[in-house]
Amino acid sequence: MFIPSILLKQLYNRGSLTNMGSGVRFSLKNRLKDAIVQEVSEIRIGGKEVPRDKIFLQLADGQTLPLAEFNSMGSHDFPLKSSLFVHIEQCQPLPQQKHKILVSFKASPFGTLKLEVEDVVTENKVDHNKVPRSDTDDYGEEIIQARQRFFEQFSDAKINHVGKYSIDPHSLQGNIEHFIGVAQVPIGIAGPFRINGEHAQGDFMVPLATTEGTLVASYNRGMKLFNMSGGVKSTVVDDAMQRAPVFVFDDARGARDFVQWIRENLDSIRHEAEATSSVAKLTYIDHFLSNKFAFLRFNFRTGDAAGQNMVGRATFAACGWILDHYKGIRNFYLESNFATDKKASQINIMRTRGKRVVSEITIKREHLLQVMRVEPKQIDYHGRVAGVGSFLSGVNNTGLHSPNGITAMFIATGQDVANVSESSAGILYSELTDDGDLYLSLTIPSLIVATYGGGTGIGTQRECLELMDCYGRDRVYKFAEIVGAVALAGEISLASAISSADWVSSHEQYGRNR
Repeated sequence: MFIPSILLKQLYNRGSLTNMGSGVRFSLKNRLKDAIVQEVSEIRIGGKEVPRDKIFLQLADGQTLPLAEFNSMGSHDFPLKSSLFVHIEQCQPLPQQKHKILVSFKASPFGTLKLEVEDVVTENKVDHNKVPRSDTDDYGEEIIQARQRFFEQFSDAKINHVGKYSIDPHSLQGNIEHFIGVAQVPIGIAGPFRINGEHAQGDFMVPLATTEGTLVASYNRGMKLFNMSGGVKSTVVDDAMQRAPVFVFDDARGARDFVQWIRENLDSIRHEAEATSSVAKLTYIDHFLSNKFAFLRFNFRTGDAAGQNMVGRATFAACGWILDHYKGIRNFYLESNFATDKKASQINIMRTRGKRVVSEITIKREHLLQVMRVEPKQIDYHGRVAGVGSFLSGVNNTGLHSPNGITAMFIATGQDVANVSESSAGILYSELTDDGDLYLSLTIPSLIVATYGGGTGIGTQRECLELMDCYGRDRVYKFAEIVGAVALAGEISLASAISSADWVSSHEQYGRNR
């Protein structure tokens, strides 16, 4: 199996080269796929081959074997994300400088691999002002309590509520490091809420995690109004997650020719990218040329995961193949800041990041008057005035507060809350119908959500997704449609409050806690 050299180097744990008193240690980490190590044939440091009788290998299960015994066994599990430690005994400490390291080994299904890297040696010193960690069980009760004591001694404060939790800390591996406890955010429910989506169909109760008074009540009021008009139509119209590498050339012509080569070799690039995942599908590659730089924006579908890490790994593999097959590239960075990860941007409004969701409804005039005490023309006129304010301010959202509901749902359901940066973009549109009713539509062009992986499987977060039947595979479009519909309910509620001058009085009644 061909492994691009840039991807192969990622097997080495940078910063792991350590003087250990009587020897030296470094480690490899499997960032490719589940594998079996069959033989380690050669190790060199600084160009000098390490004597085989001084090499000991520590496996994922903690067992340490001499190299000869390790090779004679011929088969050692090397699961994805596990580490293999290399101990070199009875050798002089390495000087504090950069050293070249070469490791050659056989592994199934990859065949013979040879990686060459450079690393700077570090000393194995105990830092008494360092957060306590355990190499064997960093999520056990003993080490958690040690960290809690460390935090209390360092801050001269007591841990009380933070240390009370119902989840198994071991289930958090991959979600949090240096775990000491939880942040408890109140959760309220709004609904039932009628949604007429392609995937979300029926009545839903919606969990909202927030400390902002009036928020749950406001969204609940919007849902009540929408139910009277038959519910919200919600549709996922596009789906894409990006990683955007940049390639540097001698001149602009070199960058231009490179983009043409990318077009001609798209099938091979897609094959390399998709080989890293059973889920990620490379749909297309955008290109943008500036100066002597070629910016590529890889666009993927990522199933029920948000997918940033997935597409990063897939793009990295594709770029490794590109670097090994195209001459003339002077430099390369996996991310050029053009995917705008965790940042709002105009390109995501235009091209989609995550799910592009449109939620819409026609609200009967009599229902708007009955529930909100406003005329449709008041909402429509206020929207046009506010549109001028949006233009003057340069904001990424022509509505009022869709990130409020999005954030509350994100916290409740274990989404990456930093993705509210992209998901905050919104395009609100209204018009009066011939019957005097109000048509209202909200487009969220970059809603980044997941129903599987990440934080979605943790205790309360999973329960909140299950409340809407949105946990697990083949649920992400359903969840996206619900989020879009909820955001629209919040828009009509706040717009009505502003138009009817109820905004301040509502906060005075429900939102004061002081």
